[in-house]
Amino acid sequence: MSQTKIIKQSFQVNFNFDLIFSSHVFHQDNSCLLNVLSVDAITKSKAIIIVDQEVVTAHKTLKKDIKDYFEAYKERIELCGPILEIVGGEESKNDESFIKTILQQINDYGIDRHSYVIGIGGGAVLDAVGFAAAVAHRGVRLIRIPTTVLSQNDSGIGVKNGINYFKKKNFAGSFAVPYAVINDDEFLTTLDDRDWRSGISEAIKVALIKDYDFFNWIENHVEALNSRDKRVMNELIYRCADLHMKHIQNSGDAFEQGSSRPLDFGHWAAHKLEQLTQYELRHGEAVAIGIALDSTYAHLKGYLGQPELNRILDCILNLGFHISHHKLNKDIIKGLEEFREHLGGKLTIMLLESLGSGIEVYEMDKDLVLLSIEFMNTYSSQNSRK
Repeated sequence: MSQTKIIKQSFQVNFNFDLIFSSHVFHQDNSCLLNVLSVDAITKSKAIIIVDQEVVTAHKTLKKDIKDYFEAYKERIELCGPILEIVGGEESKNDESFIKTILQQINDYGIDRHSYVIGIGGGAVLDAVGFAAAVAHRGVRLIRIPTTVLSQNDSGIGVKNGINYFKKKNFAGSFAVPYAVINDDEFLTTLDDRDWRSGISEAIKVALIKDYDFFNWIENHVEALNSRDKRVMNELIYRCADLHMKHIQNSGDAFEQGSSRPLDFGHWAAHKLEQLTQYELRHGEAVAIGIALDSTYAHLKGYLGQPELNRILDCILNLGFHISHHKLNKDIIKGLEEFREHLGGKLTIMLLESLGSGIEVYEMDKDLVLLSIEFMNTYSSQNSRK
């Protein structure tokens, strides 16, 4: 009988990146991007840039500003090829031709593992660009410049990239740590009200499971957020981003090898609802409904008191979100199994036992989910803003 031999392998890798908060990144007197591109450069740093078409439309001089910026510092950095524009929103993740176009640009201009791919746009575009950067040469350096509230406080600052496949959100994806993320608050000024509001739901999410004081702060600043107070929004983004990044750092599971996903509170239903509405709902809008659903379920299950639930639902409604939708019906139940499959292992759902404190459960009573939807429909009709 042959003897079995085993060599055990174990090693650790440290990842570091900066989340930089700035304004007017492509003004020539702003050196933050230059510093990121050239911090460890031996020779001139090469970069390609992919930008969300909607951002180009909203910021008419953006492409010229980018070219002028690289021209001003041409001794140290080089813009390779034309600035690529790709369609914004989920379409950028649904059509794999965008990935092929980015990979072609990486190949054509010799972008290697010490060169840079710079993505400018909302979370969906950054997901697509990040996925292409992650698979090229097993990973080229990615710089994200998020342009929406949701991407600046959540999706653009994490370590995940992905595209939609088989009609499933983020079915194909990668864990790839960005080289740097630069939040430029000037991009927020042109958002429509839906995109301005949408990212606030991710702040509500992380506050509810991790930081009661932050949730209380959001409640107290509803009016300022609704009136698009830039200073208040900057603080919300900073505090939300800080909580997300600390979780990634301290959870012990940055690359999600286990089944626990605290930061996906409210997301099992949100992902399915996005699909059911053919992505007419923004991600943040679906997350707001998902938070409301899981909070209502937690109340009906006996975890969360009625006063706490009322505060959550009122906060969501007062910010202009909806908590009901005609596609929020029995079909949403299918999202539980799809979420379990996405997690791997056993179903793990984050619920609330109090404001600022989450509890994980490993099954959901489907009849109670449907009762929760009925409760939310009634609450919405009685309490929605006029």
